[in-house]
Amino acid sequence: MKKKKNFKQEREKMVQAQIEARGIKDEKVLEAMRKVPRHLFVPEHMRRYSYQDEPLPIGEGQTISQPYIVAYMSEALNLKGNEKVLEIGTGSGYQTAILAEIVKEVFSIEIVDILSSKARKVIKELSYGNVYFKIEDGTQGWKEHAPYDAIIVTAAPSKVPQALKNQLKILGRMIIPVGSAFQELIHVIREKKKFKEQKLLPVRFVPLISKH
Repeated sequence: MKKKKNFKQEREKMVQAQIEARGIKDEKVLEAMRKVPRHLFVPEHMRRYSYQDEPLPIGEGQTISQPYIVAYMSEALNLKGNEKVLEIGTGSGYQTAILAEIVKEVFSIEIVDILSSKARKVIKELSYGNVYFKIEDGTQGWKEHAPYDAIIVTAAPSKVPQALKNQLKILGRMIIPVGSAFQELIHVIREKKKFKEQKLLPVRFVPLISKH
């Protein structure tokens, strides 16, 4: 009989070897990464690779991000627990679930309807009641629920969309990959009259699809 994989043990190993070992210290992020079953967000034939140190294809030309990058981006938002967060690019829903473990509310937008409905199904099965989904062009944000304490973007535009900047609260934070052939992760803070941007590290994300 085939031995069943111990995903809980694999998650613990993933957190220790891939995330803590690389300097992620935020306990809320580490706890969420230990708890959320990444394998449920991966296509069934790929599940044996769920906790490896790499992104994986999820269909429709999209990927689930490398666990370390999910943890890094989550930590960079400096979340305390009571925030309202906008996520651009639901994708598999894994980053969505990590955020749902940490914050008060997550508003998640995805332009590819088949991905949004798959993610919605898994999120519902895991009983997260604080996530709201929309199928739409993410570059325009979700104005009805703005302003947001934090915004996370999981696909790369050529520049930071102004509509997203405008939907941040004063002192709100955004983490976003920017670029085409060469991409960098950018941290944005909204100050009273301007936006402060800081480059964090080189990354590789799928392009952010826009209808505009």
